[in-house]
Amino acid sequence: MKRGYPGRGGAPNMNNMMKQMQKMQKQIEDMQEKLEAEEVTAQAGGGAVEAVVTGKKELVRLTIDPDAVDPEDVEMLQDLIIAAVNEALRSAEEKAEREMSKVTGGLNIPGL
Repeated sequence: MKRGYPGRGGAPNMNNMMKQMQKMQKQIEDMQEKLEAEEVTAQAGGGAVEAVVTGKKELVRLTIDPDAVDPEDVEMLQDLIIAAVNEALRSAEEKAEREMSKVTGGLNIPGL
């Protein structure tokens, strides 16, 4: 019985596939670096609160319009902050997914 790769070109095809996977892995790493350095901004309350997060999903800046600070209604300000931060985080995640799908061609790769 004959051993080895069935048909012609089994090994070269595997080598080509490995090279393509390594290239994609490098592209993914480059894209992740780029995304981590980018910032995404979101607002709540008509701009009363603005949150800026990085691609690492870290809050780096929070701006609150002084007119939004009402000592009688702290809960509203808290809600606006939460809404702005959550929207910025969602936007960062969506941007990362869009950019990664360009590299992976829509492959579902867990953890990316």
